[in-house]
Amino acid sequence: MEKEKKKRKLISESKHKKRDLSVYIIIRTLVILTLIIQIIHKSWESVFICGLTLILLLIPSIVEKKLNIELPKLLEAIILIFIFSAEILGEIQNFYGIIPYWDTMLHTINGFIMAGVGFSLIDILNERKIFSIELTPIFVAIVAFSFSMMIGVMWEFFEYTSDQVLWTDMQKDRIVTNVSSVKLNEHNENKPVIIENIERTIIQGEIKGQKQELVVEGGLLDIGLIDTMKDLEVNFLGAVVFSILGYIYIKQRGKGNFIKNFIPRLKHHIQDKKETEE
Repeated sequence: MEKEKKKRKLISESKHKKRDLSVYIIIRTLVILTLIIQIIHKSWESVFICGLTLILLLIPSIVEKKLNIELPKLLEAIILIFIFSAEILGEIQNFYGIIPYWDTMLHTINGFIMAGVGFSLIDILNERKIFSIELTPIFVAIVAFSFSMMIGVMWEFFEYTSDQVLWTDMQKDRIVTNVSSVKLNEHNENKPVIIENIERTIIQGEIKGQKQELVVEGGLLDIGLIDTMKDLEVNFLGAVVFSILGYIYIKQRGKGNFIKNFIPRLKHHIQDKKETEE
């Protein structure tokens, strides 16, 4: 009976590995095909993004080897798909502009995943009892939430820096129809002037060295503030959801398998657990 159980486990693990490998191969192949197409079209910015994506796809396996961490297979697959969706579909195929809420969806998922990473870091320390005090479930949940929000804020810093230094548009612009600003106060008072139902904005400037006048129909061009705050809000939502589930997971340790799929573990800890179960 024991031999049969071990045999079934080996077969199951083998199937999982093949499935995970197929996801990696499919995504990597699609990225390479995209890279070749962009080289043919001489779109060097997109070529750079493809190269960066290929490097990012290696991160999960590098983390596992260097830090002796086991990433749950579902989490690893989601990370790979997330990278592909953000860089190749989002940036090169312009899913950010074509598909409504594509960016919102990715930032929500990022908030959820990063909370899982933060949760695992503190929970591993908690289980190994490195500290002389027992960390409470609510404390672990708060750390997970805080870690996720920190990563979200750091990413927005990166987007802002890229837009300012490299003249990208990672913080997507929006059209707004209402403005409340003290800058428009003629008497220089700290009282905002409210303008509603803005119909159009006229912009005078230079494009490739030539003076031009552009008309923004429908309102005023917002330069990324709304996009940044929306990204942080949905990151907050993802982090809150995971933190609540993580709190329940610690309180009811061993019950339910869903949240385990998103929590990286130390390899020797997993091995010890398997040996105990056997």
